[in-house]
Amino acid sequence: MSRNRQTYMVGSVSALGGFLFGYDTGVMSSILEMDYWKDYFHKPSSTGVGVIVAMLTAGCFVGSLFAGWLADRLSRKRTIMLACVVFSLGAAIQCGSRNRAMLIAGRFVAGLGVGVLSMAVPVFMSEIAPPSIRGRLVSLQQWAITWGLLVAFWIDYGTHFIKSDASWRIPMGIQIVPALILFVSMFFMPYTPRWLVDNGREDEALKVLARLRSNGDITDTGVVAELEDIKHAVQVDRETAVRSYTELIKFPIRRRVVLGVLIQILQQLTGINTTLYFAPTIFKQSGLTGDNASLLAQGLNGVINCLATVPAILWIDKWGRRKTLMFGSLACGISYFIQAVATGATQNKTYDDNGDLNLNMPTGVSYLVIVFIYIFVASFAMSWGPIGWIYPSEIFPTRIRSKANSVTTASNWLFNFVIGLVSPILIKRITWGLDLIFALIMFASVAIVFLFFPETKNRTLEEMEFIFGGSPWAHKDKKRIAEHDTTTNHYVDDKDA
Repeated sequence: MSRNRQTYMVGSVSALGGFLFGYDTGVMSSILEMDYWKDYFHKPSSTGVGVIVAMLTAGCFVGSLFAGWLADRLSRKRTIMLACVVFSLGAAIQCGSRNRAMLIAGRFVAGLGVGVLSMAVPVFMSEIAPPSIRGRLVSLQQWAITWGLLVAFWIDYGTHFIKSDASWRIPMGIQIVPALILFVSMFFMPYTPRWLVDNGREDEALKVLARLRSNGDITDTGVVAELEDIKHAVQVDRETAVRSYTELIKFPIRRRVVLGVLIQILQQLTGINTTLYFAPTIFKQSGLTGDNASLLAQGLNGVINCLATVPAILWIDKWGRRKTLMFGSLACGISYFIQAVATGATQNKTYDDNGDLNLNMPTGVSYLVIVFIYIFVASFAMSWGPIGWIYPSEIFPTRIRSKANSVTTASNWLFNFVIGLVSPILIKRITWGLDLIFALIMFASVAIVFLFFPETKNRTLEEMEFIFGGSPWAHKDKKRIAEHDTTTNHYVDDKDA
């Protein structure tokens, strides 16, 4: 721990980028149920709500596409700072919204910032971390997302008692504060060693590695050896440099791009953002009456999400990526299936005077469904939540890492946009059918991970060339990798973490 104290500190600061996304997601989910917000924007229909919610992710999609170019040109560090400025502008527009068009525009602008952060922060973290703690460090972003959700839920709960438009304007404005904190803090953070080497600043890279690994000792043998590995990898990357995005679909990078895109898509197809965005609505449908009850249930949802991420932070580099993903898929699938069966067998649909749907399930069934919503959230938080960001950030070579991660992250936001757009409609129209769809996807993802995703824990970023150089059938390639590890005496001391 002491050897990596500086790395943890730098990673924790950059993880505030995740907090911004989590806060914006959480703050909107509860605001959707506030009466003053509904009245101010003339009670949007389920389609209108979907557009408002999804516009953030539309901005994220666009922002993530530009993030790769920005991160290579400006550095990972400066790209994060620029994203903070853009996000703050979007948050200010949302806070001061005078009509629905202004609100939608503000969410799109904020989304541009979040999209850039969602790509730049994991890359920044993966490039400053040694292999023994890389998964743990990148997991901090997911934990920060859950903290953002949690803080937003409880701020919303407090402000919803305010009898004016300030009930929703205050929580929207508050999100500017962490963005400014991250912007100022990044002035004191280092550039990543791999970006420095890639830009011919090797002396600076040595000093940064010494700061992160050996308390500033540039003669440390481990630091010198790591720098040489980075220089060699960068040289190899330059000889096969990717000069355009079209080259990402060519051999041998294509396989990694496909897996990076697939894991980001599957993270969204867990349905987590349906639960996070529309949980108060879902809780009301399930039988919790009154704004207080649904908002409190949403607050507890945030606590569970935050706490369940901690085991992943502590042990993800021991559990590995494959087993954790398969466990998460199975647990999420079972949770959804039980919700679907319980709701489908007992629901009795009615609509109130506002057109809101009530399922009128027996009390015991309502509580059962709510419990399994919490179990689903916990299962996601310790598996697909962190690994969805870890895996793409660690599998690409330096010269294409930004471009490739911009594509994988964009795929995440594209599916997030679609899910945010259609979820309020499907929740109202097919209720338990949506749970069944997500359950089937989760069960299928167990097989997908087993067949195609190789294990990457405790591997240096430079080792990924070998890991992805064999059969595309990951379950058949384990023997080749084991023989390589025996030959090279591959071993990572867990005490380094």
